[in-house]
Amino acid sequence: MDVVDLASRLIACPSVTPEDGGALGVLASALESIGFSVERFTSGGPPDGPIENLLAVRGSGAPHFAFAGHSDVVPPGDGWASDPFAPTIHGELLHGRGAVDMKGALAAFVAAAARVPEHQGMLSLVITGDEEGPATHGTVALIERMRARGLVPDLCLVGEPTSEARLGDTIKIGRRGSVNLWIEVPGTQGHVAYPHLADNPATRLVAALAELSAWEIDRGTDWFQPSNLEITDIAIGNPATNIIPGAARARLNIRFNDLQRGADLAAHVEAVVRHHAPRASVRAQVSGEAFLTPPGALSQMVSDAVEAATGSAPKLSTSGGTSDARFLVALCPVVELGLVNATMHKLDEAVALPDLHALVDIYEGVIRRALG
Repeated sequence: MDVVDLASRLIACPSVTPEDGGALGVLASALESIGFSVERFTSGGPPDGPIENLLAVRGSGAPHFAFAGHSDVVPPGDGWASDPFAPTIHGELLHGRGAVDMKGALAAFVAAAARVPEHQGMLSLVITGDEEGPATHGTVALIERMRARGLVPDLCLVGEPTSEARLGDTIKIGRRGSVNLWIEVPGTQGHVAYPHLADNPATRLVAALAELSAWEIDRGTDWFQPSNLEITDIAIGNPATNIIPGAARARLNIRFNDLQRGADLAAHVEAVVRHHAPRASVRAQVSGEAFLTPPGALSQMVSDAVEAATGSAPKLSTSGGTSDARFLVALCPVVELGLVNATMHKLDEAVALPDLHALVDIYEGVIRRALG
């Protein structure tokens, strides 16, 4: 199977979340041609859906090795040198939205599976169209479907673009958690010359934010950097210079390690805010908890495949943002390995053709090591 051709056909599908754009149809046809049984289903509805998902299985019994990923992409934005959904090769680069994140990896794994037509146990692909969006009706729905069908894997590899400077230099063995918080502090509007007749919410909010900014959440662990809180927005919207405003708002994000839980962090933030502003409201949304797959058989197996294909051993890392691995870890041990992430989500996103071919070699090595 030609990995460049498959990657190009996937890139040509305008699958901006929540639209599928035909991407899962292209993927299903390629998988069925190499012996996979493919199930496609739609989950959810507006405003975050509906979302199309795909579950493909080849073989039966144990061990069960799964590859997980997504066919959706972020909006391309303006300013591309060429049509972002018209795959274009310039020199040794294949350009197009999703080339790196992560249609190139999808194509590479399918091409790798085509090289291993016979294997022990079960090989599956768990592919969602809802990773770049709210992730409400994607991998979570796939996990429910896998459990209902008795298809819980023993090990899982996610094809996110984890590589930094060169292909295969980094394997993710965990991810930090993330919680967003919205703070609203009501006050009493009044004239700035008569502050005793008003209650300035900005003063209360600033005091709360100062205390939260100075909060040392933890000092990190052997595998995780210290948790960090960042103020991402402050809004008052007061057009006048002589009015004490009636409300002030802020938004925070906390990226946290496996020493913390999202709900506990949110409770602490609320306590601090209410100390300074008793009438304030705090709303929290936990995008995912931190997780760690301790170094072991899975990470070693993937590392060995990388070193065999590239000649260099990867490092193990938990850096970066969140991914759908945060959901999949509820099923089995999970690690992540994919293309170089330098151009993901950028204008003129591109994958190096040699990297695309080398990733097929790596994934083939992983499949052979996982399933014999």
